[in-house]
Amino acid sequence: MSNTILMLATFGLEIVEVGGTLALHAQNGDAVHAAVLLSRPESRPQVTEAAKTLGVQSTQFLEFNYGEVTPDVPSKLKLVRLFRELRPNILITQDPEHSYHDLDPDRRLAMLLYLEAVALAGRDWRIEECGGQAPHTIGEIYYMSPEQPNCVVEIGATFALKQKALDCLNFQLTFSAQVMKERIGDAVLRNILPNYDELQSDNLELGRALHHTMDRALAMNHGVLSHSGAALAEAFRHQGPFKLTKLL
Repeated sequence: MSNTILMLATFGLEIVEVGGTLALHAQNGDAVHAAVLLSRPESRPQVTEAAKTLGVQSTQFLEFNYGEVTPDVPSKLKLVRLFRELRPNILITQDPEHSYHDLDPDRRLAMLLYLEAVALAGRDWRIEECGGQAPHTIGEIYYMSPEQPNCVVEIGATFALKQKALDCLNFQLTFSAQVMKERIGDAVLRNILPNYDELQSDNLELGRALHHTMDRALAMNHGVLSHSGAALAEAFRHQGPFKLTKLL
C-alpha cells in the first residue's frame, strides 16, 4: 500500500534535513509533499529545487510572517485545509520538545498550531471554510530532530541525493556560514574544517562545506556510531507507541 507523506516544515532547510527519508519514500512510489510555514521570497525557488531533487511532488509556501505565528483561527484554517486537501497518512514535522528551547523565532507557537490543526482536521470543524473537503485524520506523526528518538531510517542509499539537494540552498548555506563565523569564531571553525582558511572568504562554499560535514557526522551518529544497526541514518520520534501485530 502506498503512502501519502506531508513534510510540514517551519523553515525550508528542514525538508533537506529529512531529505534522505523523503527521497526513499519517493523512490518507493509514495506521494511526498512539503509545506513551509516561514520562508523568504528569495529562498523559495531554491527550496523548491531542493525538494524536487529529493522527489517531492509539490512544495507549498504558507506565507506566515516571522515573529507573528500564533495558533489563531485563520492560521488553523490554512493548515486544516492543507491537511484535508492532501490527505496524508504520515506527517513529518518538528519535535515539540526541541521546539520549547530552540531560540529560532516562532517554533514554540508553531508547534501548538500544528498539533491543534492536526486535531481539528479530523473533526467536522468549519468544513466549508476549509474548502468543503471531508475531515481527515492523520494516522502517523513523526517528529524530526527529536530530543529522544525512538526510530531511525537508514539513508545510505539516498545520502548523496540529500547532499545534492542541500547544494541547491545557496541562501541558507551563505546564511549559515555568516552565523557560524559570528557565533563560533575562526579558531573553532578551523578545528571543524582543515581547509577553513581557504574557504573563509567565500560564505557560500564555507556554508556548503560546514553543512556537508555536519550532515555526515549526524547521519553517522544516528547510524554506525549508535546501536541502531544502521550505517547512515535520520532519527525520528513517532507520536505514541507503535502498534505491532507481532514483535519485529
